[in-house]
Order: sequence, then structure tokens, then C-alpha cells
Amino acid sequence: TWKSCCFSACGTGSSEPGLATLTYDTLRFEYEDFPETKEPVWILGRKYSVFTEKEEILLDVTSRLWFTYRKNFPAIGGTGPTSDTGWGCMLRCGQMIFAQALVCRHLGRDWRWIKGKRQMDDYFNVLNAFIDKKDSYYSIHQIAQMGVGEGKSIGQWYGPNTVAQVLKKLATFDTWSSLAVHIAMDNTVVMEEIRRLCQSNVPCAGAAACPALESDVLYNGCPEDVGLRERLTPWKPLVLLIPLRLGLTEINEAYIETLKHCFMMPQSLGVIGGKPNSAHYFIGYVGEELIYLDPHTTQPAVEPSESGCLPDESFHCQHPPCRMSIAELDPSIAVGFFCNTEADFNDWCQQIKKLSLVRGALPMFELVERQPSHFSNPDVLNLTPGEATQGGRAEGELVPLGFWTSSMFLFHLEFNLAFLG
Repeated sequence: TWKSCCFSACGTGSSEPGLATLTYDTLRFEYEDFPETKEPVWILGRKYSVFTEKEEILLDVTSRLWFTYRKNFPAIGGTGPTSDTGWGCMLRCGQMIFAQALVCRHLGRDWRWIKGKRQMDDYFNVLNAFIDKKDSYYSIHQIAQMGVGEGKSIGQWYGPNTVAQVLKKLATFDTWSSLAVHIAMDNTVVMEEIRRLCQSNVPCAGAAACPALESDVLYNGCPEDVGLRERLTPWKPLVLLIPLRLGLTEINEAYIETLKHCFMMPQSLGVIGGKPNSAHYFIGYVGEELIYLDPHTTQPAVEPSESGCLPDESFHCQHPPCRMSIAELDPSIAVGFFCNTEADFNDWCQQIKKLSLVRGALPMFELVERQPSHFSNPDVLNLTPGEATQGGRAEGELVPLGFWTSSMFLFHLEFNLAFLG
């Protein structure tokens, strides 16, 4: 059951005559508040009671950065689209999950946005990284143009896996955040790979003993001497994105409890996914319903004022969030986690191991110390989106069942189950 005004038919991008594009601009319903239930509300690792903490719930939701369709921004690539209405919903969801990682990195999970209250510089640095202009790290312009390298033309739909791969590439240019982004394919998280990635910036054994830099000392909008901070950091903060397929055409009920537990972990960044033609950013759950932010409303592009201030109210959802039945979730998703320190990562690993022991909770992915030997199979290593072959096989040739990995399913099914919005 879809809840609140966030129910909408998102744009299809169709040019056929007589087919209307329905978005928030044409469909509006009344917002529905949280149900009066004893069930706890989980929002990105925080537990709330509807009866005693409703204001806290809404403040937490409002504090998440909310990216929606925009119009009248500078043309992508100079001559491309000036709006992403009808095709950019998964790109916006990718922005939201990555923005949450940057908020945790620079502001902390407990940071809150309050309308009219002056925010610190780091908040505006995070927000500016997503503004709709070509030189912002994670703008719609950068994502759309970087997606060309992933075989996606500008204006084409993305799946969760594709937007994760693009964000990983863009993060390499964000030296201020200095994130280690790992995308765990084939339903497997290899701890050794992650530790190697996150510790790759440590030049000396004594780095951990070096004094921390003041995070609020800014130079030209970014912390002064970013390179020095990198040299002093023994662990690069980790953004872990796990693209998954939890069924063929609908979610397998056996995964639902495991999915719920992901929202309970303090490292949770949420989930991007939704339904065919409609992508959402899921930030929690209550009972059997997922709580999400919906990008399907078109707002004007935001420009800084003459004084240089950036109007930010439209980047925060200031009404009760949307809800939908977990059973309605499309099985193609990407789950996100943020581990600021090595201790956070070790704690996450322990939670995942314990989760595998929960009765009735089927693991969504495998956690291993080292790369399994079957990963060296050339049929797995040679699979890259956009290639005309599958591990050396001609396109269209049948692949033995034993060689089908989750990455193959993701690659094949993203062409058939489109997130057009």
C-alpha cells in the first residue's frame, strides 16, 4: 500500500502522442502521518517510538539531504538536457545515499538541520558538492556524463549498480572527503580487500599517533591542507555499496528480516531501489513498511544569492516521509554502509556475522575474510558492463548455470527492468 502524496506515476520520457507524463506536478495527495503503532521506527540506525518521539523522527528525516528532479539548470554537456524530470530519479537517489555518507563524514550522524538556523561551513560544503552545475563533485551533470563511460547515454535510466559504479569514480576527485568507496559485487563482501583499500593511504607506522587536524579550519571552502590530512589518516572512511538481486520479479520474503536489520545498524546509509519506473531512497522502516524519500517532484534549480548564500530549504523534506509495503519493493537494490573508522568496520562485520544466525533471516550477501578461489574464474573477471561478450563468450551464447553470478544477473536484468524515472 502506497502512503501519502509521494504516490505518483513518474515520467516515462515517452515521446508518443497522447501519453501524459505524470509526476508530483500533476498528482497530489494529502500527506499521511506515521501510524499509531507500538512497533519501533528505525531511521538509519536510530530507533524511535511513534508515541514519545514523533518530533525527533520528523527532525531526523528532515535533516537528510533530499534531492529531486530539477529544471532550468545549466545544460548538461553544454547542449544537453536542462532538466532531469522523467529520467533522473535513480541518479537523485544515488546523490541522496552518497550525501548521507558525506554528512556522516563531515557533520556526524547526530547532526540536525533546523529551518532558519545558521549552519556550519561544512554543511554548505557538502551541499555544494551536489548542486546542479558542472563543477560540483556529485552533480547531476557529473553523474550523467560519467555514466557515458558505463555505457549509459545522457538522459538514459540507471539501475542501482550503475549509479554506484559512477559515484565510486566521482569520489576519487573529492579530496576533501577522501573516501574509500568499495562496491561489493557477486553477493560477497571481502574484508581483506576493504582493509587494503582503506589503509592504502598510510605512509608510516606512526601515523595514528599524529595529532588530528581541526576539521573546521577552512581554506577556500575546504579544510586547509587536505593532503596533510590524508597523510595523517590511518583509515580512510569507508563507503560500502552492495548491489543485490533479492528475487527475480519480486522480493523473496526470506530476505525481508535481513533487510530490516540493515536499517538497524548504526553504519546504515540506507538503500536505493524502488519499483520499475520509480526509484526511491529508503532510510528506514516501521512494521512491514519501508520509509523513503521520493525524488519525483520537479523543483527549480537553485542558484546562490547575490550575497553568496545558498537557499537550502528545498533540499530538505519538511513533511512526513513516504511509506510503502516492503513486499512492493523491486528486488534490484543497492544497500549502503558508512564506516568512519576501522573500529566501525570491525563492529559492522560482527553485526553481519550475528545476523547470519538470526532465525528466519536469509543472508543477502556473504562476508568472507579473503577472496574465494572461484572469483579467479575468467568468466567472472571478464564481465564488464558494455562489453559485447560475457567472459569470452559471444553475446547471446548460453552461460552454464554454475557461472551465473549476481553481477551477471545485475547486468542482464538492468536492461530488462528499467528505472526510467
